[in-house]
Amino acid sequence: MSSAIDVDDRPGATDGADGPARPRRDWVRTAARGIGQTLITFGLVALLFVAYELYVTDIIASQQQDQLSEEIQDQWADTPTVEAPAGSPPQAPAPPAAIDVGLGEPFAVLHIPRLGADWNRVVVEGTAQVQLAQGPGHYLDTAMPGEEGNFALAGHRVGRGSPFLDLDRMQPGDPIVVETSDYWHVYRVLGDPATGSFDGDPSGIPGQHIVRPENIEVISPTPGGAAGGATSGAYLTLTTCHPKYSAQQRLIVHARLDGAPLAKATAPDGPPALAG
Repeated sequence: MSSAIDVDDRPGATDGADGPARPRRDWVRTAARGIGQTLITFGLVALLFVAYELYVTDIIASQQQDQLSEEIQDQWADTPTVEAPAGSPPQAPAPPAAIDVGLGEPFAVLHIPRLGADWNRVVVEGTAQVQLAQGPGHYLDTAMPGEEGNFALAGHRVGRGSPFLDLDRMQPGDPIVVETSDYWHVYRVLGDPATGSFDGDPSGIPGQHIVRPENIEVISPTPGGAAGGATSGAYLTLTTCHPKYSAQQRLIVHARLDGAPLAKATAPDGPPALAG
């Protein structure tokens, strides 16, 4: 009987010069496989989240817009326009009544011909996420349609209906029509239509520009002025995220009211500006 110790008989021994290192390689391989599977899972979750944000929320917002459109049309149908008796002398139209609306309620329809012949969105009161998930929202404490001051709206650029996805296509002089229960209000994007410059308006207010999110002066009574300052006219301001798929900046469009409101009793199908 040999008294020598047979190394190959030791528990855990493996064939080959690098036998003792194999258990460590197995552990590394297992860990790498686990990390890879985890990364794949995270990647799939991220893709599903992006798909939800870009597509599912658009579908939901479209359904909500349909509901809001029915709701606002029903509201307006319950308050028919009063017309003068036949044969009576012409009278100046009554000024638009003040709009009193609760948070989250629809009160106007926004039409932007530049974004499509049939492009329209119901506007709700408020700019919290719950309101913007439905469509464009009205900044609280800013002017109402047709009023002196700044009628300011916010809307998503991507996802949740993407109402302002192509807002960067706007050009100086483009009409933006706001429909209320009894009137049409036509605004025109500021700038010089002849040259296409957004900086050509005598007011000095640009028709389109990019700002940081904290630059809230864009929704002041006079765009760019002091938050509590006086107004110099009747303006409309549209705000959205910039660039697309990012919230680092804000794309801003400013417009000014073009003429007096047009009564629906006179033009039930809307003003000529709806044609672009």
